[in-house]
Amino acid sequence: MGASERRKEIKRRRHRKVKVSKLSQRAEKATVSEKSHIAEKIRRLTPGAQVLVEKLGLEKR
Repeated sequence: MGASERRKEIKRRRHRKVKVSKLSQRAEKATVSEKSHIAEKIRRLTPGAQVLVEKLGLEKR
């Protein structure tokens, strides 16, 4: 018997939260090119990516 859809969703959220926190820690010390790479990873990872990218200051134009 597989896990319910709710359990899968919770697991995805928790995993996403851990990954975003690790990427945001790396972004603090990153160079400009590394920041754009981290921003791209965050965009692929989560649907609310633009808010996170702006909040972390990864792409300043």
